[in-house]
Amino acid sequence: MRIKFGILFLSILLLNHSSFSQNSKKNISMLVYTKNGKGYVHDNIPSAVEALKLLAKEEKYNITVSEDPALITEENLKQYTLLVFPSTNNDAFDTDAQRLAFRRYIEAGGALVGLHSVTGTERNWKWFKMLIGCTFSWHAKFQQFSFQVLDRQHPSMKNVPSTWEREDECYFGKELYPVTNVLMTHRFTTLDSSQKELIQKNAGTYAEYYPAVWYNEFQGGRAWISTIGHSKETYKDPVYKNHMLQGIKFVISQSKGIDFSKSFSTHRDDQIKN
Repeated sequence: MRIKFGILFLSILLLNHSSFSQNSKKNISMLVYTKNGKGYVHDNIPSAVEALKLLAKEEKYNITVSEDPALITEENLKQYTLLVFPSTNNDAFDTDAQRLAFRRYIEAGGALVGLHSVTGTERNWKWFKMLIGCTFSWHAKFQQFSFQVLDRQHPSMKNVPSTWEREDECYFGKELYPVTNVLMTHRFTTLDSSQKELIQKNAGTYAEYYPAVWYNEFQGGRAWISTIGHSKETYKDPVYKNHMLQGIKFVISQSKGIDFSKSFSTHRDDQIKN
């Protein structure tokens, strides 16, 4: 009798866990936001959007795709577990009211997944640069070179090669701010030496490796940033698609819901909380 009861109890637990997992996925909503300001616009954005749509379908996530900054309000953002900025560049918002709504979303427990040129986004807004860790300075020409995983145990590095040889752009930043954890680096000594002087200038005090993927807990929310992903073909690569998915899954796993009662800013440039 005890054995039968134990089997029944275990079956109920498994059923409840399965139902919880399915319901949790149904409650995951992400906004893929593609607004670019004046200047260079990457032609990879449609490819990134299609890849994200497929991932959302496979994972049973709700997904909205838009470049309309009118969606950046507290009332609208409260429904989204995370925002994805695929290769956004320059001003992603039209007004300071939108910037404040985005900031308060992060303070409410929201998350940003930023892909490729996201470090070139909102270059004149210090708070945004602190959230993502830096602002764009320069990139080497598109070429094959090496990436190196630093934190093999981090969930977002699941099934990512420890040393990843691929064609891409090596991104460098300026105005560097502390981040929680650098997960992967560019090994910039494997770049074509024809740009050696520019590489050394932008690498600064970094001797061989430069941050490529990182994670940042910031002011109640979080950002997961991958500077990888320049070419349209990248978004058909199973390894890269897994890389994106693991980053998305990681920030979802850290979410405790969106609660704007925890937001404290009244202006886009308010002091951050220590």
